[in-house]
Amino acid sequence: MTRLYNDPADFADEALEGFAAAHHRWVRPVRGGVVRAEGTPDGQVAVVIGGGSGHYPAFSGLVGRGLAHGAAVGNVFASPSARQIRSVARSAHGGAGVLLMYGNYAGDVLHFGQAAEHLNAEGVQARTLAVTDDISSARPDERAKRRGIAGDLPVFKAAAAAAEEGLPLTEVVHVAEHANARTRSFGIAFSGCTLPGSDAPLFTVADARMAVGLGIHGEPGIGEEPLPRADDAARLLVARLLEEIPEDVPCPRGQRAAVILNGLGSVKYEELFVVYRTVADLLGRAGVEIVDPEVGELVTSFDMAGVSLTLTWLDERLERYWRAPVDTPAHRKGFPAPAPRTSEILAARLDAGNAHGTDPVPDSSEASRAAATTVLAALDALATTVEEHTAELGRIDAVAGDGDHGIGMSRGSSAARRAAAEAHDRGAGAGTVLERAAEAWADRAGGTSGALWGAILRSLSTALGDQETPTALRVAEGAVSAAAEVRRLGGAEVGDKTMVDVLVPFADTLAEAVAGGAPLPDAWGRAATAAEAAAEATAHLLPLMGRARPHAAKSLGTPDAGAHSLALITRAVHGVLRHHN
Repeated sequence: MTRLYNDPADFADEALEGFAAAHHRWVRPVRGGVVRAEGTPDGQVAVVIGGGSGHYPAFSGLVGRGLAHGAAVGNVFASPSARQIRSVARSAHGGAGVLLMYGNYAGDVLHFGQAAEHLNAEGVQARTLAVTDDISSARPDERAKRRGIAGDLPVFKAAAAAAEEGLPLTEVVHVAEHANARTRSFGIAFSGCTLPGSDAPLFTVADARMAVGLGIHGEPGIGEEPLPRADDAARLLVARLLEEIPEDVPCPRGQRAAVILNGLGSVKYEELFVVYRTVADLLGRAGVEIVDPEVGELVTSFDMAGVSLTLTWLDERLERYWRAPVDTPAHRKGFPAPAPRTSEILAARLDAGNAHGTDPVPDSSEASRAAATTVLAALDALATTVEEHTAELGRIDAVAGDGDHGIGMSRGSSAARRAAAEAHDRGAGAGTVLERAAEAWADRAGGTSGALWGAILRSLSTALGDQETPTALRVAEGAVSAAAEVRRLGGAEVGDKTMVDVLVPFADTLAEAVAGGAPLPDAWGRAATAAEAAAEATAHLLPLMGRARPHAAKSLGTPDAGAHSLALITRAVHGVLRHHN
């Protein structure tokens, strides 16, 4: 379990701060992550990787010559925010565009996609690529739904090596896509991991059993099997990967492959070597020639006891990129030529990436400023409710997910409350108070919930504005807009067992009640009741979206964590509206 921490909510930030202090030869800290200490050479595509904390050496440990130019690092098991990603990308940008790379998880897809949109709008050419190597997370005909696990490394490295050769952004993307299409991974585990501040692992495995087909966020495997001996574990890993050969690789015999035997956190290196001896033998018997194998911790999950095997089927070009020299804090190969330091250019990039001064508060009407007081009280009640239920939300989320929902909601709501209070104290109207809260929530929480709660508050902000008198109709319009935006961003619909199952009936009930002439407190109360019923009903649904999808059956009987937290919040806000109207 994780034993050394201060405030669990600060763990990720403090870990990144210590990492940067320990590895200043390779990296410099910037807002949201780290970039190469010597900067990106002018005219070279910048490969910016990222994801949640808890996976070291991914992602920050892979920044350096021959690999990533920067890494955006989020909270524990939660994606970095779009703002963090943009900051790192701006700091890493060398003038030839940016390729944003990450594992295929809903929060990462949302935030990296939003970051790319903003970068392109600012004139920085940006593309994205999600790694999809985990064969256990979706069928072969649904590869786009698969998770990214230890296959991150060979895919990141291929793209970075192509960038080092001076290839343009479109060609670097093509190389990354090709490497991803030829990479497959499969994992097993013997116990789950324990998040900082938690007193129990996210999942447990019975004695003499192992979880099969697990991810890297503490989520349980897709099944269980008897605990094997080391040789049997190796046979299982190799057999599963040889069952699915990429379409452009006719058969394994005579093929060359990059091989990674990855420890997930607490399996010791000697144990990995015992397993690898059989992996190497089995692949050799199958006619596979292993190229520069890696055995060790490369993409971890805190203290999870488990291993995964990754094969990247090489062609001449991919082999050259896999063998290319690299020098990072956690992964080194060969001796790349020293890169010139361009201190003045780098300083300007770092300044650009870290620019986040206090924005001026727009003018507002007296009525809007009065409503901002109610908005602030609502956000305070929201954050207090989340704080009271953080452990419960984490427990619910851990049933079939990664258990980080409570921590993420706590970080986001607390940041939103602080940002809203600051804007309110400076005389902001209701729209700006909500807008600043939205930005802070998305930035601090990261993950899927961070992006979606940022969208909810931003929709309400737009509906209320700073000049018009806030009315029940405007609030209802904001709620309806928020429901539509969350569906657009997340791709979920009612019935998928997500927060959408609560947000849609809440917004519809609120709009119907307001249209019928009910005052806002009464209309909101009816909508909160509908939200509570909808949240309870999610216990009977199977998840069709997010990290819980591969473990659908495990979640039956338990409500969706995001739906439950939204219902709690709607009731807390109802209490504020009753006293402020």
